[in-house]
Amino acid sequence: MSTAATDIVSHLEEVFKQHFHTKPIIVRSPGRVNLIGEHTDYNEGFVLPAAVDKAAYVALTPRQDDYYNWVAADLNDTYSGKLPDIQKSDKGWPNYLSGMVQQLVKAGHKIRGFDCVISANVPIGAGMSSSAALECAVGFALSEAFNLNISRIELVKLGQKVENEFVGVKSGIMDQFASVFGKKDHVIRLDCRSLEYEYFPFKMQDIRIVLCDTGVKHSLVATEYNTRREQCEAGVKLLQSYYPEIKSLRDVSLEQLELHRMEMEPVIYNRCLYVVEEIARLLLATEDLQRGDMASFGNRMYLTHYGLRDLYEVSCPELDYLVEFTEKEDIVLGSRMMGGGFGGCTINLVKEENIEAFFDRISKAYKQQTGINLKIYDGKIEDGTSVIKR
Repeated sequence: MSTAATDIVSHLEEVFKQHFHTKPIIVRSPGRVNLIGEHTDYNEGFVLPAAVDKAAYVALTPRQDDYYNWVAADLNDTYSGKLPDIQKSDKGWPNYLSGMVQQLVKAGHKIRGFDCVISANVPIGAGMSSSAALECAVGFALSEAFNLNISRIELVKLGQKVENEFVGVKSGIMDQFASVFGKKDHVIRLDCRSLEYEYFPFKMQDIRIVLCDTGVKHSLVATEYNTRREQCEAGVKLLQSYYPEIKSLRDVSLEQLELHRMEMEPVIYNRCLYVVEEIARLLLATEDLQRGDMASFGNRMYLTHYGLRDLYEVSCPELDYLVEFTEKEDIVLGSRMMGGGFGGCTINLVKEENIEAFFDRISKAYKQQTGINLKIYDGKIEDGTSVIKR
């Protein structure tokens, strides 16, 4: 374990001992990044996520009764109750535990009360899916503690249901999948239609994955996300009248799209063009990784950003500024906006040499441009959910 992970585990054990006086099982489940393949998931395409070295940690022991006592070590907060009474909490953080308990029970698993302490170093709101990390850590720990023998794919699906049915966020399955199935120094090419997946080596030697947080979240994100889905569906509907075998933009070729371009509203064409190109771009990017060609991979990240900016129109001035700044930096191989858009983070591939000087340059420039202090997170690709102490 890294020094940061060791410190978190030591703190967890200390807090657990103070509250419960027993020795817990400790589980780690990481956050994630998505290297390429943005807005392709709901079009049944591919995504290319990886688990990172920032994670949620859960220390847990089962009880002999139906009471549950939970502690958020980072918040110095507690939450208690008795099964089967599970309700949403205004506190927020207990909902990821409550939701997992609810889903396990609904799936027919037998659990009793339990004591647990949670902690994490996944930055909240930075697009690394801190919620999915916590859900999967709790689910994995409960499976181990109560001998539920939950498979990894079942855990992934349970985590998504927690978001969709309990928390109330209509998210896809990528976040939980990357957290659970992550592999050190590899990315996962996940087929969002079939859930088939394949690992590809990601050359981390002398390269860091860096997230630059714009510090803004424009209010457009929710409504525009739904609009983009509708626009993609409109394009599919038109093409299906000519090609009945098409189920989503995943099935559309560039030739088919170009052939019927004049029948589409320009904005519908642009949305479809971006998605079709992005799916093809991701498949080429995995070939880059197999060759160890990180320069070509990074260039495709830039092309993704230009598509998101100009065709899909989900970027914003702050994101564009950060990406454009890196184009003049020799140590940056690739950069793009990451996530739903209209704010959040850029994801960058940066050579380790003189990386601190780069952080200083981009921070100063962004502050001068926007007046906002830039938050920067750097990390490496790590393994997925696992027990780290029994």
